[in-house]
Amino acid sequence: MRPRRSVLYMPASNPRAIDKARTLAADAVILDLEDSVAPDQKGEARAQAVAAVAAGGFGRREVIVRVNGADTPWGGPDLAAAATCGADAVLLPKVSDPDTLARAEAALAAAGAPEELRIWAMIETPRAILRIDAIAARSEGGRLACFVLGTNDLAKETRARMVPGRWTMLPWLQTALAAARAHGLDAIDGVFNDLADADGFRAECAQGRDLGYDGKTLIHPNQIAPANEIFAPPAHEVEAARRVIAAFERPENAGRGVITLDGRMVERLHAEMALRTVALADAIARAG
Repeated sequence: MRPRRSVLYMPASNPRAIDKARTLAADAVILDLEDSVAPDQKGEARAQAVAAVAAGGFGRREVIVRVNGADTPWGGPDLAAAATCGADAVLLPKVSDPDTLARAEAALAAAGAPEELRIWAMIETPRAILRIDAIAARSEGGRLACFVLGTNDLAKETRARMVPGRWTMLPWLQTALAAARAHGLDAIDGVFNDLADADGFRAECAQGRDLGYDGKTLIHPNQIAPANEIFAPPAHEVEAARRVIAAFERPENAGRGVITLDGRMVERLHAEMALRTVALADAIARAG
């Protein structure tokens, strides 16, 4: 298990930003070749991203390269370059159907990508939401490992208003999360745009956590610490989880589906949830 509480976008056209990413407490860094890079800088940004990943120094952080879409002049070269640079994953924009993933997997294989290179998929169009289960099913025997919600693009494409509490987007957030979990994928929540609204950011992180998301995509280093805190299980939950695990491990509870612990009924499914809570806490502790 790898924590993915904080996933920071960094423009690959900015070498200083890439250098800084090596020192930040983010669980994952996305070197962006798409939205944050001007058309006349695409080639240079690609070269800088590849060189940065090859140079290493990111420590325990996952490194993901977001490529341009296959329907652009840069998408094919981006994918070919990312295939063998040593990144942990490639982030594909606007994945709206399973065929987009199939073509990307074929291109990565043709470029010599190692088997362990994963694909993360941006879910940011109405068509993606309508076809979300079929997209998620590509994880079975394929490279797909994670959904990343593109809430800004979803708002643009649907004309939904971005309002506090995001009630306009909750059905899409929950649908994408359900599809991800049905097929064993992680899911990362979309960005929060207002850097001056720290309370709003924390509230949206808490909402994403409560919905079941693994973490949040970020647009500024100042957002890392709150995301890490909110998407990590608190100490009292970890302690309670350890108590549940220990209770089910007692000889007298072997094979039992339901026990009583501290006056509460606890089912074996709670033990399974507790195992994940402890595993995540331990992974975070190892990451430092």
